[in-house]
Amino acid sequence: MIDADEVFVVPNFISEGYFTRDVLPRELELAGPVTHAGGRTIRYCDPVGIHPSMTRLLLKRAAEIAPGVPRSEISLVIVGHGTSLNENSTAAIKAQVELIKQSGAGFAEVVDAYMEEEPLVAKWDELTTAPNVVVVPFFIADGLHSYEDIPVLLGISEASPGAISANQGEVFRRNPYSLRHRQLFYSAAIGTDELMADVILDQVTAAPRDPQTASPA
Repeated sequence: MIDADEVFVVPNFISEGYFTRDVLPRELELAGPVTHAGGRTIRYCDPVGIHPSMTRLLLKRAAEIAPGVPRSEISLVIVGHGTSLNENSTAAIKAQVELIKQSGAGFAEVVDAYMEEEPLVAKWDELTTAPNVVVVPFFIADGLHSYEDIPVLLGISEASPGAISANQGEVFRRNPYSLRHRQLFYSAAIGTDELMADVILDQVTAAPRDPQTASPA
């Protein structure tokens, strides 16, 4: 499907794991970060979710859903799925938490939380102390988790068995929620931001190199 002599493969995944380390390289018949085959050079990039550029998307999203609220009065909660099956599943989120802390962004606190492992997002009020809490799902796309599962865990929605509601986006438009003596702001998945295209390009720029090929235009 591709005629170019130089190909960049960017996994649109939040974290490194089984699919990015085993499945994609196997299916694409890659020999490593740089593969020379059939007269082509194929560069296998890191997943978008582990690039530091994701930090600016998180800061942008927090500002958009809680406009006018001083950062010093906000606890930022970055939410992932979490699983005991893959220790890398939380690595990207923990890295972003540290990057934001070190950036001097000015939040009262920045914490990671998960759906299925500690610290649990259901305990968001115990994990945070600021009067305003901004919750951003660290997922590539919105779906059952961001539309229903996380809102139920947060306490802003009731469980609704069956298909995702036709009004699924409403949960993001009702901010702020007054809950547990706090103001809670809930965001759509970070991967839905229009700047994700820039993150993909950033990964292309950071792609593995060898002396035989030139830098991308």
